[in-house]
Amino acid sequence: MNATETILIIEDDPTMLRVLKDNFEYSGMSVKTASDGEAGLELALRVRPDLILLDIMLPKINGYEVCRLLRDEGVDIPIIMLTAKGQESDIVLGLNLGADDYVTKPFSMNELLARIKAMLRRKDRVDAAVLRFGDFELDLGAHRLMRDSQELNLTPKEFKLLTFFAEHEGRALTREEILRSVWGSGIYVNTRSVDRCVTTLREKIELDPHKPTLIHTIRDIGYRFEPTPGTCENVEHLA
Repeated sequence: MNATETILIIEDDPTMLRVLKDNFEYSGMSVKTASDGEAGLELALRVRPDLILLDIMLPKINGYEVCRLLRDEGVDIPIIMLTAKGQESDIVLGLNLGADDYVTKPFSMNELLARIKAMLRRKDRVDAAVLRFGDFELDLGAHRLMRDSQELNLTPKEFKLLTFFAEHEGRALTREEILRSVWGSGIYVNTRSVDRCVTTLREKIELDPHKPTLIHTIRDIGYRFEPTPGTCENVEHLA
């Protein structure tokens, strides 16, 4: 991640906004801020930041609508939704509108920074022909997965699923989104097919499939591919 990465924070709580801005600037990021959805949408379209941290409960235009309008405009900037809501339906709605991930208040600043850095790493490398993570090398052109110079035998669906995960490292992915992207909308399968394919993929790439370190389950939502988790020691929580 470069020191010139620009983060846009759209948050109406002035204390939270100041704490986030100070922490991000201390980490070497350039920060833009907006305190309502309308100003945030205008700023996002004008500045085109590298990532947007978007609160859901905002004056004028709520975060859901800001996210939807940005995606309708073809803006593919990574969006992390910041919300006090923890219900599954609220999270899934944000993800299905085009958000890349979510963080629920109260949250760990270290975890949030780790999520942001993972997003920015993914943004910098999504067009690569070869994706590397941990001991693995995923060659998209050769349709081959290597681990320590040894090729692993994946089915076509497992390879496509792993490619989708690797191209979206750090993102919270709903089962419905995975199903649409990997299986396609014209295929009559349900979300249990996603779970079954994840299980067989874990058996081939995880050191312990019952304690996965690459493909993490997000309860009631889906999965997150996170081969390089952030450090969470000495965590400070925000209210």
